Amino acid sequence: MAKVKERYLVDDNGKRIGVVIDIEDYQRLLQEIEELESIRAYDTAKAYGDEAIPFEQSVTEIESYSIH
Repeated sequence: MAKVKERYLVDDNGKRIGVVIDIEDYQRLLQEIEELESIRAYDTAKAYGDEAIPFEQSVTEIESYSIH
């Protein structure tokens, strides 16, 4: 992972209370978080050992539970 240039917001006592990062770094971090969530979801699904179903079938099933 690339180094993130960070700047801190401090209170009157000099205590760090927030951080400011460049928008590009923020967007990259969000993408990496999404990728990690996908990996976790895959690992969880794999751990259950259930049979895989086609994507189209899963979308159909999900949509059948939607409230219209």
